[in-house]
Amino acid sequence: MNVLEVIGQLINVTLVFSTALIFTALGGMYSERSGVVNIGLEGLMVSGAFAAAVMTDYASQAGLAASAPWVGFMAAAIYGVLVALLHAVSTITFRADQTVVGVVINIFALGLAIYLTKSLYEGSGQTPQLAYVFDKWAIPVLKDIPLLGKAFFTAYPTTYIVIAIAVISYFVLFRTPFGLRLRAVGEHPSSADTVGISVTKYRYIGVLLSGALAGLGGATITLTTTSSFAHNTISGQGFIALAALIFGKWNPLGVVGAALFFGLAQALRNFAQLFEFSKQIPVEFFYMLPYVLTLIVLAGAVGRSNAPSALGQPYDPAKR
Repeated sequence: MNVLEVIGQLINVTLVFSTALIFTALGGMYSERSGVVNIGLEGLMVSGAFAAAVMTDYASQAGLAASAPWVGFMAAAIYGVLVALLHAVSTITFRADQTVVGVVINIFALGLAIYLTKSLYEGSGQTPQLAYVFDKWAIPVLKDIPLLGKAFFTAYPTTYIVIAIAVISYFVLFRTPFGLRLRAVGEHPSSADTVGISVTKYRYIGVLLSGALAGLGGATITLTTTSSFAHNTISGQGFIALAALIFGKWNPLGVVGAALFFGLAQALRNFAQLFEFSKQIPVEFFYMLPYVLTLIVLAGAVGRSNAPSALGQPYDPAKR
């Protein structure tokens, strides 16, 4: 394998690992741009991964064959919305502490997913290996471009989808009335309320969008990487996505760049183990690399990232 092939594969694997992070971080962006802290991204990813595995398995048994992964993918978004609704009701309607609720969502979602998995699969804490998952799509003509073809144009459909969502999110957030109102309720909710913008409505939309997108992020891992769901399927990816959100300064393009950085860290972990020198290094060091980089990035981002002004602050219309 020559150098160009190694670089091409490294880029391709980076995209594979980054896709789930981009989905989830974009979801967190909608929630936090509306002023609601979403520490529960990990739990939402777990929910999506679980729903995708179960629904894909059942759809496969029902004879849907290659269409089964798409059923699981959509089910993940729906289930993510339902779990996010708990977060929204608790933090927006009842004005509970947003950080505490996020932590509870993480614990609740994982516990519920494991319980349901054991109930559905006769005590097993893991779903069976899925018969159908997403295959990579090779774009005609473009796939034959040296280096770039295998790096960028032979990818899972989820990668193409998340790139489109990132572009659309940038346009929606900064070029539409909806985006302006969403940002307004996250910056100055009382002012937004004064001019007739429903803070409650837009915060609900932001949190529910975070549930849908984070659910798709979890589904991406199930349907492209692991081909099953277990208690360790996500393993902190939601927290890395949260770090990408902060590092990307709550901007869709920044979020994509940060997620690619963390995806590269995970890809390097896998590639480093292919070389001779890696045999002298404990494998645990390679597995901790993405999380160490997360800590370093967060430490450097503290004080430099400008979060929405009203982030984490409950809003009571009666006290405006």
